[in-house]
Amino acid sequence: AEGQFPETPGGGTQVAAATPADVANAGTGAAISKNAMLGTWKTASAGANCQMFLTLTKQGSNSRGGTKGCGGELANMRAWNAEGKQVVIYDQNGTVIARLYQSAGTRFDGQTTSGQAISLTR
Repeated sequence: AEGQFPETPGGGTQVAAATPADVANAGTGAAISKNAMLGTWKTASAGANCQMFLTLTKQGSNSRGGTKGCGGELANMRAWNAEGKQVVIYDQNGTVIARLYQSAGTRFDGQTTSGQAISLTR
């Protein structure tokens, strides 16, 4: 009848639940390769542009990284890691300061822990 929805196949309603693993693996494509992330990235955050450098040199359990010309939390970046489908940025104390996900071939978008948008491009 008009205004009614068709019945769900099997007679019940199915709802997918997001698990912590689903959230950690958000983004497009496969897991991020650390080697694909190496080098210099153009970085935009809080309306400012700067550069981010990612290396494979060990920094604790992560890899060393840094920024040039960045302000706010990104000025304190000292390490990074590729964790599943996200790139995680850390400060000198090993505290997470940003998480990014691949949004296009060579573009990553995310947020700092204070809620500022951040993007990396080549």
